[in-house]
Formats: sequence, structure tokens, C-alpha cells
Amino acid sequence: MGQRTTGRDRMITGAMRLFREYGVAGTSLADVVEHSEAPRGSIYHYFPGGKAQLAEEATAHAGRLMGATISALVAAEGPVKALNLVVEHFRKDLVESDFTAVCPVLAGALDGGESPAAREVAGEAFSSWEATLSAALWQHGIPARRADRMATTAISAIEGALVLARAQRSTRPLDRVAEALAEQVGALLTASETQP
Repeated sequence: MGQRTTGRDRMITGAMRLFREYGVAGTSLADVVEHSEAPRGSIYHYFPGGKAQLAEEATAHAGRLMGATISALVAAEGPVKALNLVVEHFRKDLVESDFTAVCPVLAGALDGGESPAAREVAGEAFSSWEATLSAALWQHGIPARRADRMATTAISAIEGALVLARAQRSTRPLDRVAEALAEQVGALLTASETQP
């Protein structure tokens, strides 16, 4: 039996969707209430800290969801395919939103003036994703320092490609990053397999 979705849950999910398209600064609390179909007075009941608290919690939730996705994909598919599937997920979101949707964690990081706590939890989410990917690369025989560098490069490249893809209204930056990461990570894995 599934968990019941609460008004608070709907607001966090709605905020995540709106933040990824309009940013934290471009989203009002009224937009979140309307999008989540919640009672008007309930936002301050659930989020007494207002928009800053909502931005922090929505960013943290998005970070945990993507972190769990990355972890599951790496375990099931290996690092190369996992990175490709993450890029594919963002590519699909961009195309379906007519190039308005980016990663909701990125939105929290960029609009730190609205909610410094959202920026902080975004940083923690990115660090967690890097650690997950680095650990997977290390488990596949890549030395720890090299695995750390590759993980940071991968997360940075994907998030940066999202910004370029949105600005250029093209999936080309994501496509190129996916190809480059597959080549680089694939080469590291191949080199680790040939080490004595």
C-alpha cells in the first residue's frame, strides 16, 4: 500500500517543478499554491519560514531524489550507462518543457539570494552525487583521486550543459557532454582493467 500524499508533499513537488522552469526568484508562493492545488492559507502552516524554507526543502528533496536515482543507476548499469541515463533524463525534461526546465537543484544553487539555505543544500546534494559516482568509479578499479576528479567533472559538465542547452534551445550541449563522458569514463575503466 502506497504512502498518502499530503498537501505539504504536493507543495514541495509543485515547487520543484516551478523552480526548475522559472527559478526560485521567478516563482511566487501563490504560484506554488495554485500549482499544488493546496488551500491558500496552508503554505505558512506547512512552511512558517515562507518561500526561503520552501526553497530549501524543495531543493533538498530534489537532491535526495536524484541522488537515489544516480545510486540505483550506477549499481544496476555501471558508471558509463548511468551517466548516459542521467543526461537522457535531463534531455527529456528539457525537450518536453520547450527548453525551460533545468535541474531543480541547480535552480536552488543559482537563486541563493532568495534562500541561502537552498544554495547550501544544493551544494550538499552536488557533493553527495559526486561522492556516489566517485565511489562507483573506485569500485571499478579507478584510483581514488582520479575517481574524485572524474566525478566532479561529470556532475559539473552535466549541470553546465543544462544551462547551455536551455540558453541555446538545443540538446546539442547535453549530447556532446554525454559522448565526452562516455569516452572519458570508458577510457578510465578500460585502463583500470589492463593494470596488472
